[in-house]
Amino acid sequence: MTGDFAIISLRGGAIDAIRSADLGRKTALAQESATRWFARRVSLRSPLDAALPERPGRPDKPLLTPPTQVEKRSLHTLKGRIALLHAIAHIELNAVDLALDIVARFATEQVPNSFFDGWMQVAFEEAKHFRMVRARLNDLGADYGDLPAHDGLWQAAHSTRNDLTARLAVVPLILEARGLDVTPSLQAKMRETGDLESAAVLDVIYNDEKGHVAVGAKWFRFLCAREKRDPAKAFQELVRANFRGPLKPPFNDLARAEAGLTPSFYRSLASISHA
Repeated sequence: MTGDFAIISLRGGAIDAIRSADLGRKTALAQESATRWFARRVSLRSPLDAALPERPGRPDKPLLTPPTQVEKRSLHTLKGRIALLHAIAHIELNAVDLALDIVARFATEQVPNSFFDGWMQVAFEEAKHFRMVRARLNDLGADYGDLPAHDGLWQAAHSTRNDLTARLAVVPLILEARGLDVTPSLQAKMRETGDLESAAVLDVIYNDEKGHVAVGAKWFRFLCAREKRDPAKAFQELVRANFRGPLKPPFNDLARAEAGLTPSFYRSLASISHA
């Protein structure tokens, strides 16, 4: 399947993948665009690239609802584990489109090619994660789309569409970093229930996500250095301006620090959001 794609440029391939409502095609195109870019077989952008869509392509299901209406279930039931895996599949699918969107939307920024290398590695791995979680849902007799899902991730990113530094603050350094906080307890709960296969999928996601936060932190610091801004202070200002939710502890300080996201970035925001 991968050999059939007409990928004009990295930006063109990324936009084509974002626009695709066929999720098998979307993930394959994301990975093939990454592979060709890593081999330097395509240029960064082309005048023939399609327009970047307002929203990513999606199948008819799942039904998108406000986060408050997504039902919580116990992981000690099969339905509960399916619901959790479905929510994770939805997060990973959004993460594919968000990584591709950073590449496509900011392809004219004055950044080294290694910026695009990093984000296409993220896109490649998020596509892998989505497929792994979907395959696990299939093993359990379910599929992505069977349950409602919320639209918060894309909405959170939309406000930063005109500012790369703000996008890096919100997507990798808040949304992805949140995965580092919550995943270890989910892994432990999956093992408690005896669902070792799902726990193994979460292990892969958790280890890759550390790298994704690190890519975000690296380029956030790069842009702050170029603009002569203090990274922790800039992060706090950008989050207050562009992110509506609270930053909720507990934080996985060790995993965050390994990825270059130290407590000086986020601790004060957590206390403000709880005031």
